[in-house]
Amino acid sequence: MAWVGPSPRAADDTVITDRPDLTNGTLTVAPGALQIETGVEYQHVSQAGPALRRFALQNTVRVGVTKGFEVRVDGEPFVRMRGADDDTGTGDETLGLKYRFLDQPEAWWWPSLGVQPSLKLPTAPQPIGTGRVDLGALALVSWVFPVDLSLDVNAGLNAIGQPHPKSYLMQAVVSGSFAQQITERFSTYVELAYKSRGSPEDRNTILLDTGFIFLLRRWLALDAAVGTVLAGRGPDYVFRTGLTVRLGR
Repeated sequence: MAWVGPSPRAADDTVITDRPDLTNGTLTVAPGALQIETGVEYQHVSQAGPALRRFALQNTVRVGVTKGFEVRVDGEPFVRMRGADDDTGTGDETLGLKYRFLDQPEAWWWPSLGVQPSLKLPTAPQPIGTGRVDLGALALVSWVFPVDLSLDVNAGLNAIGQPHPKSYLMQAVVSGSFAQQITERFSTYVELAYKSRGSPEDRNTILLDTGFIFLLRRWLALDAAVGTVLAGRGPDYVFRTGLTVRLGR
């Protein structure tokens, strides 16, 4: 989600949350600021076998370094899986950077541009994780249109570590999130996301989700989302909700 609040160009003192959608905008946390994005996610998957229920606590910590540049850590401090795979533990941790190298000019048809490389550390035990390091990189594109509309588009590649045999599989990811600012404090979005298979036995997946962000204070935002899989193997339904807190400048 690219922005919420009075103006995306005046976001230095306002929450700029990347929750709850999968697509990230180009806006970064202001230099010297710390932002914590936390929440819960519940998935129910029933295709091709016994139903799998997965509950996870989600946490993202973002630190602004310079204008247009931030460092971040994404993780799941707690994961509970029930179904064919039963386990409880911690999820993987992912280290990342976000760098916006071009701001959107006054001409609204030209977007702002950024990149987001990432490194997933295999901190989760199997079957919660693969036990392998993953590498990834996203190209970030964001438009802010008249009448309080915005569009974020991500495209990239992930090198997904495979446990048996030990190798890597290249995964393509493309997503787009279209948002509407309803009021100064409330915005909604709808999103489509595509992922090619992440393991040899997996299939390409298309996901649809929608949700909202509500700005409680300039430094505090509430979010919620619901989604489903349209094609491939994925959740029959997924729910996410959480809070974003901004500290510092």
